[in-house]
Amino acid sequence: MTSPRTTNLSLVDTDPAELAVDAIVIGVHSQTGEQGATSGLAGTLLLASGAESIAAAFDGKLTETLALLGATGGPGEVIKLATLGTVTAPLVAAVGLGPEPSGAAPAPETLRRAAGSAIRALAGAPTVALAMPLPDDSDASAELRAVAEGALLGGYRFAGYKTRPQPTRREPVTEVLIAVPDAGDAGAQAEVTRAQVVANAVRLTRDWVNTAPNELRPPSFADAVAGAARDAGLGVEVLDEAELAAGGYGGIVAVGQGSEAPPRLVKLTYTPQDGGNGKRVALVGKGITFDTGGISIKPAQGMWEMKSDMGGAAAVGAAMLAIAALKPAVAVSAYLPMAENMPSGTSYRPGDVITMFNGKRVEVLNTDAEGRMILGDAMARACADGTDYLFETSTLTGGQVVALGKRVAGVMGTPELCERVQVAGDAVGEPAWPMPLPDDVRKGMESDVADISQVNAGMDRAGHMLQGGVFLREFVTDDVAWAHIDIAGPSYHSGEPTGYWTKGGTGVPVRMLVQLVEDVAANG
Repeated sequence: MTSPRTTNLSLVDTDPAELAVDAIVIGVHSQTGEQGATSGLAGTLLLASGAESIAAAFDGKLTETLALLGATGGPGEVIKLATLGTVTAPLVAAVGLGPEPSGAAPAPETLRRAAGSAIRALAGAPTVALAMPLPDDSDASAELRAVAEGALLGGYRFAGYKTRPQPTRREPVTEVLIAVPDAGDAGAQAEVTRAQVVANAVRLTRDWVNTAPNELRPPSFADAVAGAARDAGLGVEVLDEAELAAGGYGGIVAVGQGSEAPPRLVKLTYTPQDGGNGKRVALVGKGITFDTGGISIKPAQGMWEMKSDMGGAAAVGAAMLAIAALKPAVAVSAYLPMAENMPSGTSYRPGDVITMFNGKRVEVLNTDAEGRMILGDAMARACADGTDYLFETSTLTGGQVVALGKRVAGVMGTPELCERVQVAGDAVGEPAWPMPLPDDVRKGMESDVADISQVNAGMDRAGHMLQGGVFLREFVTDDVAWAHIDIAGPSYHSGEPTGYWTKGGTGVPVRMLVQLVEDVAANG
């Protein structure tokens, strides 16, 4: 199941008031007491740059009219206004940008969310132009990239499974034009190309996460990723259940043995032209296609969202497709362990002792701590193959959501690499916050019968996110810098659409992973 269409994106340098489109988007700020601001029933508005010709066509009454319609300039608010022939487009949509910034343009994430909100609100209008506030110099790349990404992601809609047409459901925007000073500028064109590549990877991640779990079980998920990767020119290796057992992948085999749909491990390889910069990056993503909790079964409430427990593997697989297209100068390998965690007569049990890929023996205390079992094997394999940096991402713990909420990921591992993850996340609008790996958490995971237990039984749910990181550290060799990125909250949005997030899979952290790989390519 895939999204029904993509959104075409291009640049224009025509006067926005003269663009022959179905709707044009402008930005408005909430402002108090400034010259040029208009006070209306809903407060005070200030037009953002880029809308000058539109405002002139309305004889200076545009902000007053928008205020009368209820516009406040609040972030993400969209107010539509029929133009009645004042400009070529029949509809103007004013999107709120919040207070006017002190700099030349709003922050990139503000623009990204605004563009997403506007494009989603304009479903039914086939062609939309964005006259957003962008710096008119060579430093506009971050803002242009943000607007482009927001528009492409805000226009996403999962195809779904409905059998009857929905008369009130308007089709998503199919073409977006972004007004810029010079549409032929090579740097601007490169930003649009990159935004399309990365946004397509995010959209694919969302598709995979949103697919019904009966249609995306480990073998079919592996086939989908492997097929897309081969088409992109990546190296592909897929291990089936027999090969996993023979290869000593005890964690993946144990978790997957409760399901009639057997587990898989997919390895993808990108080799840069001319050998790259000599560095090697490994990406690892959790691919639990559905998580019942196994014998330690989860509560029924909300279990349907456990189709998203493969969000880490989906993000890593799609990020590799973007990497293949962008061609950074660094070698990248990806490891996607896939399993379905089901209760049955063949399920692994609390009390089992599992021998992992690196030879360590793990005492199972909770079969719902399955993600760390399959990731331990995959991370150990990545280290055995050889890498300098290891970035692992997973919907690992409910503790991440409790500690950091639904928007901010937790990151644990080598301090310097965690800082690098935080910087990359801030740059792309996928924030992550460094968390510690305390010695007392590891002490509580000592086992009487094995090398380590899955969880800290004495702490129960306390420090739950940290327990996951402490466990995974056992499967990284000392010479490898590593970061565990817990995306339990940010990878799936169960609320109403907001900004460029639609309901369901978000595609986090595809853009962060691509940014990290490009950073290593550029800076080692």
